Amino acid sequence: MRLGMGLRLIAGIFCTLAGMASAQTKVAVINLQRAVLESAEIKKASTEMEAKYKSRATQVDQLQKELQNISQQLQTNAGKLTAQAEGDLQAQGQRKQRDLQRMQDDLQSDVDRERNEILSKSSQKMSEVVKKIAEEKGLDLVVDVSNTVYLKPAMEITADAIAAYDKTYPAK
Repeated sequence: MRLGMGLRLIAGIFCTLAGMASAQTKVAVINLQRAVLESAEIKKASTEMEAKYKSRATQVDQLQKELQNISQQLQTNAGKLTAQAEGDLQAQGQRKQRDLQRMQDDLQSDVDRERNEILSKSSQKMSEVVKKIAEEKGLDLVVDVSNTVYLKPAMEITADAIAAYDKTYPAK
């Protein structure tokens, strides 16, 4: 499905280029994903998110260690514990397993939501920066590298886009 869309996009580009054949068409290529992810703003946001969720990640790690400890106790003392003591340890392990799963799910959900918001805003701003670069350089078409089979390195404007983005939207 994705390949078919890519081929249609490329075919559309060639039709557009063929229509502009009489004029010199200026084309550039960008790795939009790399441009966004390597911006100073995203690097700073990543560091901030890591710090923000560090305590919750530490809690998850601690709960995993407690679960391993319970599992080890059950294995080490197999046949030595009373039925009541073994049942208590198993019940404690099950509660901790549920708590761990809930904590992991909540943490992942919060991280994903925040990361997607940040990436969405940055991608939109990067598109504006790329449009400005295209206008400044007199480009007729800017194509994302994900649909490109071959390009001359001189056609790629990713580094220019990162520099322009960092200048326009400095990490605060």
